[in-house]
Formats: sequence, C-alpha cells, structure tokens
Amino acid sequence: MDIGKRAVEATLFASENPMTIADIKAYVGEELDIRHILSELQDDYQDRGIILVKTGDRWHFQTAQDLSHLLRRERAELRKLSRAGMETLAIIAYHEPVSRAEIEAIRGVQVAKGTLDVLMEAGWVRPAGRREVPGRPLIYATTAEFLTHFGLQSRKDLPGLDDLKAAGLLDPVDLVLDQMELDEAAEHVSEESVGREFPDDDGVLLENGLESA
Repeated sequence: MDIGKRAVEATLFASENPMTIADIKAYVGEELDIRHILSELQDDYQDRGIILVKTGDRWHFQTAQDLSHLLRRERAELRKLSRAGMETLAIIAYHEPVSRAEIEAIRGVQVAKGTLDVLMEAGWVRPAGRREVPGRPLIYATTAEFLTHFGLQSRKDLPGLDDLKAAGLLDPVDLVLDQMELDEAAEHVSEESVGREFPDDDGVLLENGLESA
C-alpha cells in the first residue's frame, strides 16, 4: 500500500467524527486523489470486521453490520424521543428545509416548546437559514450526524415512506401552505363582511341585520 493511501487510512482511523474529502485533504495534502483512494479503501475493507462507510459527504470506519451484535451493550437510553419529537424529526428529514409553521401545518398541532431544541441538542437537526417570505421564518434541516446515527448514506435511503404517508406525515408542504393561504383568505373575507352597511333600493339602511327608516 502506497504512503498516500496509508495516510488517508490513518487519518480516518484517528478522527473522532466522520470526515469530508476537504477535511482529509487538510491532513494529507491537496496532491492526492482522495476520492479514488477512498473507493479503493472501501473495496479493501468490504469483507472485514470494520468497513468504510460514506454518509452524506462524510466518510468514517464502523463495525460491519453483521458483527455489530457482538459489541452491543445493554445500557440506559440517555435521550428517548417522544412521539412528537419523532414526528417532527421525520417531517424535517422528508421535507427539509422547513419552518416551524410548516411543521405545525403538516402535523396539525403546534410544535411544543423545546422539541426542536432537543433535536438540535442531539445533533440531528440544525438551523438552515431563513425563508425569503414576510417575517423571514427560521428553517430547519437534518445534519450529517443524523445520517450517521441512523446508518444512512443520504436522505434517499430514508425508510418507511409508505408508513409515513399512511400516517399523513408526507403531505406535500406546498399543498399544505396553499390550504393555509386559502383558509386565511376565507377568514379575512368573513371578517370584512361583519358589520358591513348595505343601502337598499328604497333608501332603507340595513346595518348588522337590523332594519331602520
């Protein structure tokens, strides 16, 4: 194995977190074809006890899936997500980037204070800027840590689409927002109609449904 390939291998082994190609280049230099080396390492390790895995745009070594049960330990779960937390995480993963209002529109209930904080503390959700609409609401997206934790290479590998559709969690955001706009428009028209004055043909004034001469 040449020195460049060994250097990339050593860098990945020593890293506590998954690394992008740019991260690896910062250690081994720009002259190496990192993408080609990673492909070779992935082939080298495909039948071994540890494998080289790509999640999103990041690479890391992990235990082969068929051996993971040997290293599993019984331990208390430090953070267990509530149903609301799981639903919120699923909506963000399948629709990102989304705002709090869009999440609430899809779920049909308000997002409890702290639910998004818990997801961000877990490292699975991050702020992804602001939507360029009135009010400029904050929008949220998943992280590389989310992919790593759930063993996904990308969001395309997300499981359970049919189940989530059956639960009503995968209605297109655009349709939900359109319905919200229609509801707001109907409410506005209804408010304008209350208390409106209508003179009739005989000069009788009708106000709030009461007739006067």
